[in-house]
Amino acid sequence: MPKMKTHKSSAKRFKKTGNGRVKRSHAYTSHLFRNKSQKQKRNLRKPDFVSSADYKRIKQMLPKD
Repeated sequence: MPKMKTHKSSAKRFKKTGNGRVKRSHAYTSHLFRNKSQKQKRNLRKPDFVSSADYKRIKQMLPKD
């Protein structure tokens, strides 16, 4: 059986933590900042974790990480 290959675009978007959870960054962070409140912009800077509904699918795309 061939080796599992890492899905490269997913590897650039997600990182695994030490406990095995998957970190992700927020959307809506590239432009149109004057429409967003300071609180929203501050919270978008912080990383978030992948939801439990998507975790299994994303974990398969990152076999080595």
